[in-house]
Amino acid sequence: MTATESTSTSGNPITDRLFQHGKLSIGLTLPLLETGQIVADFRAQVTLAKKADALGYRALWVRDVPLNSVDYPDPVGHLDPWVLLGALASQTEHIALVSGAIVLTLRYPLHIAKGAVSVSTLSRERFILGLGSGDRPAEYAAFGRDSAQRRDLFRSHWETVAAAVGAQSHIIPDRIPSDAPEFFLLPRSPAAIPLLAVGSGGQSVDWIARNSVGWMTYHREPEAQRGRYSLWRAAVDRLSPGAFRAFGVAMRLDLSADPDEPPKEISLGYRTGRRGLVDLLGKMRDSGTHHVALNLPSSERPPREVIEELAAEVLPEFHSP
Repeated sequence: MTATESTSTSGNPITDRLFQHGKLSIGLTLPLLETGQIVADFRAQVTLAKKADALGYRALWVRDVPLNSVDYPDPVGHLDPWVLLGALASQTEHIALVSGAIVLTLRYPLHIAKGAVSVSTLSRERFILGLGSGDRPAEYAAFGRDSAQRRDLFRSHWETVAAAVGAQSHIIPDRIPSDAPEFFLLPRSPAAIPLLAVGSGGQSVDWIARNSVGWMTYHREPEAQRGRYSLWRAAVDRLSPGAFRAFGVAMRLDLSADPDEPPKEISLGYRTGRRGLVDLLGKMRDSGTHHVALNLPSSERPPREVIEELAAEVLPEFHSP
């Protein structure tokens, strides 16, 4: 990071609260499951979301998993993200709501824009639209898409969504017959809805830096992640030297009941006690990470117990009152 790097992401209050230069914020990925659960009790999930909001977590992340299959490593029965985001918008007050991520290539872009405007309105502008490309060729085929076109679909759909949810909202139609009226989205959003790239979507880092408020990526071992951040900073500086663009990480956390248990790598994250977690997160902040979305795998510890311990012992190390 450069000494002249600005502290603001976009001028959007919810984005600027989530992503700040030199600081790290912590969010949670839903659903939060107990051992053996596959299909969550979503009434219980909304209750946990309200608890996370009250405890000071900065974001709730909602995934988009259209279809399940026996060969897909995630057996969880996810709700449609727009349904769950609508419930969260009506039941929380302060926490950012982030799609992590809407599968941009498999959904019609104007439907995505309508969903984004709706959630932003319901949540009083607490929504950040995270967009990804998906990576299962068989799922592309089920939707009548060619996975080989993933990169081009991502770019063209991003352009349509960005136009529709931008500060000067306008619709880019697929076709314009001679008698077509000029369409627009209602309700109108008072400000642009932030677009966040989750994964690369087959795009270059320079493209992401030009088009997104930030880049959300996946857990890697520390040296590899520092290299990833260096690529990101170089791309941002080529675009606008010293400008701020957020960098975030999705990380699995199996929190031990022993606060002194040392960190041990697991798939896409760590098992550790809370003291080791504070050290890990501090190093991530110092190496350029601005937000961590914690994915709590099912364990013997009830999710409520885990999020309460994190709120009491870990969040105060990173979140200003």
